[in-house]
Amino acid sequence: MEIILLERVEKLGTIGDVVTVKDGYARNFLLPGKKALRANEANRKLFEANRGKIEADNAARRGEAETHSANVEGKSVVLIRASSNAGQLYGSVSVRDIVDALNADGADIGKAMVVLERPIKTIGVFDVKVSLHPEVAVMVKVNVARSTDEAEQQAAGVDVIKAMFEDEAAADAASEFEGGGGELPEGEAAPAAEAPAAEDAAEDEEA
Repeated sequence: MEIILLERVEKLGTIGDVVTVKDGYARNFLLPGKKALRANEANRKLFEANRGKIEADNAARRGEAETHSANVEGKSVVLIRASSNAGQLYGSVSVRDIVDALNADGADIGKAMVVLERPIKTIGVFDVKVSLHPEVAVMVKVNVARSTDEAEQQAAGVDVIKAMFEDEAAADAASEFEGGGGELPEGEAAPAAEAPAAEDAAEDEEA
């Protein structure tokens, strides 16, 4: 379907561009969302007659979004979730979870503004885009952890899952060593004894 864009749409174009898209995308998203018009002769004339107002309204909304962005950009929210020892969440973090956490911190955004490319299913710190306007987007951080202490470690740059596995490996090695009475695991040879000094060897020969 050929359409006329009424606002900037990522990967398609900006106001006034005439582009071709799949029928389902136009009918289910662009047209009902008032982001575009069907590109027929009547709508072309309607658009041109109202182009100035459409562009002015867009500029006003963009200005409001740029002001609003100061309350959102760079925010970091913590979501405490249960997970397996490997860091896999029992469930996933939803857009609603992120919106609620951001709004509790004064962001004042809606679900449609959060762009989550894929569900969050592990603990960790994730960069998430918030689109306040088709031409104004900011980034926030979502820190998903099993406890507030763990969230603080992740915020400081610690990979808690990697650190946990390293700690477990060290504990297993120590346990294996103690269980063997202080002996090295089978297959690991003890260091060879030092050879006698040359002088000692010479003295033995003279004796």
